[in-house]
Amino acid sequence: MSVIGFDIGNENCVIGVAKQRGIDVVLNDESNRETPGIVSFGDKQRFIGVAGAASATMNPKSTISQVKRLIGRMFRESSVQDDLRLLPFQTSEAPDGGILINLRYLDEWQAFKPVQILAMLIGHLKYVAEKSLGVMVSDCVIGVPSYFTELQRREYFSAAEIAGLKPLRLMHDCTATALGYGIYKNDFQSGGATNVVFVDVGHCDTQVAVVSFEPGHMKILSHAFDSNLGGRDFDEVLVRYFAGQFKEQYKIDVYSSPRAIVRLRAACEKLKKVLSANAEAPLNIECLMDEKDVKGFIKRDDFEKLSSQLLERITIPCRQAVLNSGLTVEKIHTIELVGSGSRVPAMTKVLSSLFSKEPSRTINASECVARGCALQCAMLSPIFRVRDYEVEDSFPYSIGFAFQEGPVCSLPNGMLFPKGHPFPSIKMLTLNRATTFHMEAYYSNEDELPPCSPTKISRFTIGPFPASHAKKVKVKVRVQLNLHGIITVESASVIEDHADDSQVKVNAGVYSEDMELPNHDTPSSENNVHPEHSSSVFRKPNRRLDIHITENVNGALTAEEFFLAKEKELQLVQQDVNMEQTKELKNSLESYVYDTRNKVFC
Repeated sequence: MSVIGFDIGNENCVIGVAKQRGIDVVLNDESNRETPGIVSFGDKQRFIGVAGAASATMNPKSTISQVKRLIGRMFRESSVQDDLRLLPFQTSEAPDGGILINLRYLDEWQAFKPVQILAMLIGHLKYVAEKSLGVMVSDCVIGVPSYFTELQRREYFSAAEIAGLKPLRLMHDCTATALGYGIYKNDFQSGGATNVVFVDVGHCDTQVAVVSFEPGHMKILSHAFDSNLGGRDFDEVLVRYFAGQFKEQYKIDVYSSPRAIVRLRAACEKLKKVLSANAEAPLNIECLMDEKDVKGFIKRDDFEKLSSQLLERITIPCRQAVLNSGLTVEKIHTIELVGSGSRVPAMTKVLSSLFSKEPSRTINASECVARGCALQCAMLSPIFRVRDYEVEDSFPYSIGFAFQEGPVCSLPNGMLFPKGHPFPSIKMLTLNRATTFHMEAYYSNEDELPPCSPTKISRFTIGPFPASHAKKVKVKVRVQLNLHGIITVESASVIEDHADDSQVKVNAGVYSEDMELPNHDTPSSENNVHPEHSSSVFRKPNRRLDIHITENVNGALTAEEFFLAKEKELQLVQQDVNMEQTKELKNSLESYVYDTRNKVFC
């Protein structure tokens, strides 16, 4: 049994594996360390990863890519519509307002939710890991962006379970990077914390975290992000530039051809990498469209001028992260620049100007998240013994709770978990209730969320009570912000007080009509339950009766939908296996025929 970490990027995926002597990266069938995050549907078989990337230009309308941008999103969101304009496959609105991906497979039109496509991709990564390691894989840790909402986190979790994996944790990308950076580093300054800013520019997003390191301990001071700024935006600058050039010079409109635009984007991505090391670069594409060969040329200075607004946007989450951390730029010791989109030289200049020091590139820009996730998986798994190292993460959003009659607590907007709160964390609420009641979880500050994100999280129905009560009784509710960053009502119970009312004095004001909050949080136990502020004479022991909890998460898969998605995935996997076996039998038959023919005629 092995423990692995997944970095599921918008464009490429990396698999990290924990071994006895450290963390390594799993190679795919082509001995590459990165696997394309692409699922392509052929006539009778799916092609995923490297094989899917090979089919992208030949069959663009049945090739699904950048599914990370669609997970847990609503079809009518403006940012979703912007993304869908760049993607060649067909989509439509689901009955619940989500996204459906429509394509023709096995001679019929089929519709898949993004979570199903993600499950296919994770299942393929699991297969690659098992084939490379030669053992079964079950436990994993998956990297997720810090800006993911509750629904997006749950869909990642569901996709992993559909693929047959057990996620031990959904870990923030920058937290995973910081873990891999800090646990092996021995040259931190003595006599105080070392503050490091991690700037992760991915394919579709930019994430920033300020982390404080001490021996045996790391603490995330703040997260900040721009969910719509990444390497693909720099690619798109080149695409627009050359598309305009080709329209004027060759009289062709590449946007009118899905195949042509896919090929141009791939060429511009390669060109951007060439410009990272060279002052100028040519672009040549044979038979782009209308049987015309095209060529172009651009200088790095011109590219940087075209990208000036994007470069300026990178500084915004950096400033926000430092501000939220409570530090000043002078107290930042190091800036680490990572991510697949971070190789544009101008980014280094912009960050150097902002922080007054040169960014470092001491860790692998593409593999750091997967390595950190694999390390965290080893720390959580009983299979490995890892030296003690404490990871304290912070949640980037404020979460509130409300009853039908109003907020749960007196804090602004009913805030129960404020922004920057460490997690996992538990709150124990003491309520006075007589009948079934409802609690709704929501993001209490809409400005903290990515644009157009829904503020409602979930609705919890607590009841019915195990016995009828004529008057209100004490109900203890255990609310948890768990290791995955998912909010749950873990348990609820009625406390039956058998003491005679005439013999018991309850301190006035302790149990209000609404709730009582603890003074502190303890993630791992119930040590944070308030002691009973009462004095009693001849008190009989109280009896705790559990109450049923029903959870309804806005937009998440229901139990029936999850079961159907898992059944569908098993059918698709079996179809792929049957086709591979057919190919092998066909190849064996052809080999036998050729061998027999050679023997007969020799």
